[in-house]
Amino acid sequence: MTERKPPGVSQESWVDHQIRDAEARGEFASLPGAGKPLPADVEAPYDELWWIKRKMAREGMSVLPPALALRKEAEDALEAAWAAPSAEAARRIVAEVNPRIMEMMLRPPPGPALGLKPYDLDEIAREWHARRTAGGASAATD
Repeated sequence: MTERKPPGVSQESWVDHQIRDAEARGEFASLPGAGKPLPADVEAPYDELWWIKRKMAREGMSVLPPALALRKEAEDALEAAWAAPSAEAARRIVAEVNPRIMEMMLRPPPGPALGLKPYDLDEIAREWHARRTAGGASAATD
């Protein structure tokens, strides 16, 4: 845009004129995000590290120390096991996190102590059955 504001025309009306002309030419028709709501974080208070936090979220990075991140992952796996459709599915879910717990137990912690040991798969299956029968739901077969 090299056009200059003509003398005697207010800045506001000249800008409005430029916007109307660009809109008439269709320059705003295919902008990214057109017709979509604004992101939720638009109304959030200013944060100097917003771009780092957004990048970390996109990359799936965690700001927790490895032991705390694993503790959270183990808790999530346990909750998923309790909601599993069968005892065998509950065992599979917990079996996926157990090797990472063992690995963390065998090396010096980079942060706070893990405070976990691998889950007993048979105990998980027994507890899964107990929770199903105690809640009145019928137990799924393995």
